[in-house]
Amino acid sequence: MSKKLMTAFLNKSVTVGRLDVTFADQDTASFGQLNPDYPDIAIHLTDHKVPRDIIVDPRLGAAEAFMAGRMNVDRGDIMGLVQLLRANAPWDRGGALGRPSTLRRLRNRLGFAMESLNGSGAAKRNAAHHYDIGNDLYQLMLDQQHMQYSCAYWPSDDMTLDEAQTAKLAHIASKLALSPGQEVLDIGCGWGGMAIYLASHANVYVRGITLSEEQLELAKLRAAQAGVKDLVTFELADYRTLPKRGKKYDRIVSVGMFEHVGRPQFDTFFRCCANLLKADGVMLLHTIGRMGGPGVTDAFTRKYIFPGGYIPALSETLAASEKYRLIASDIETLRLHYAKTLREWYARCLQNRDRITQMYDERFLRMWLFYLSGATAAFEGGGMCNYQVQFCRSRHALPLTRDYMAQAESALLTQPARALPNAEN
Repeated sequence: MSKKLMTAFLNKSVTVGRLDVTFADQDTASFGQLNPDYPDIAIHLTDHKVPRDIIVDPRLGAAEAFMAGRMNVDRGDIMGLVQLLRANAPWDRGGALGRPSTLRRLRNRLGFAMESLNGSGAAKRNAAHHYDIGNDLYQLMLDQQHMQYSCAYWPSDDMTLDEAQTAKLAHIASKLALSPGQEVLDIGCGWGGMAIYLASHANVYVRGITLSEEQLELAKLRAAQAGVKDLVTFELADYRTLPKRGKKYDRIVSVGMFEHVGRPQFDTFFRCCANLLKADGVMLLHTIGRMGGPGVTDAFTRKYIFPGGYIPALSETLAASEKYRLIASDIETLRLHYAKTLREWYARCLQNRDRITQMYDERFLRMWLFYLSGATAAFEGGGMCNYQVQFCRSRHALPLTRDYMAQAESALLTQPARALPNAEN
């Protein structure tokens, strides 16, 4: 019965591109039709329970079957398989427009009720689940210069990943409208790439905070090696504790961290940011976002990748920020930039698959490749994008037109970093 249900599901789901399936009893079935613009994939299932698991929850069932070696890709790869399924049901052409179905509304309400409250203790555990798995993995996967685990910026298709991540840092820095000597707070500083870039290119003081102990230690080392330890400070801290210190900042930047805040904490996040900004302060929030309205985190991501995380819709992001008189002074939607970034990370993981397997095991490698494949498909054909939202507390804090951004970005990309006499080799 499960095999029949899966066959019916794939008959309906795959109409372009080719998918050949070999079941555990060696029966075969083909779906769709060859098309040079779509992947040509063949998979085989090693036991009779796989179809049932996939029908019950397609994403989680397929992921766990792939992780365990119960579903294997014989022609193409897991990236191609996920791309094929997503491309047959792109978000952009998701059927007739109208009110969400009753089933979808009920599913969203249930999902909202299950969203983690993500208190300070849970937030640290959730961060450790993803970021304290070892810096070595990220050093194999990310760009070498800045170690940016977030969407790069691709003004040109022929850029390398390192060049695109440098372009991203300049793009964000230009929106901060920085002046030498200003104090900047970096919420979710990662391995320090943003803080080091701002200090070395804009001569500002940066305090970076993270909940990951492994990120913290490497960020400190990288700042010392870059010769900016006089301008950059990193610490293990939760953003919710900072307003109690009474310190206010000229600028706040947060890249790839808001996705970990969790829906119940949106108001708290923006209240803290508003209280941490000076009266003429400016903030730049870079986050993965949902096109369309709010949704729910899928079971695979919630269980294996980002426990406690939630991808926000623009509407709920702005609704939370508006409560604290943060003016959304500029909004940019990056539509395909993350898909290009993820494909670069996926390629690096394939290049280093033997080393990653030795560091962890085959199951982890398969889980990681499935995660990157699903994320890529979500940005290429699903409902995911990136938002960069600039906030200010005073309508007089920034120039009246956006020309200053392009001018600053050009200058940052052409001028060398400041002389760094304290660099430690």
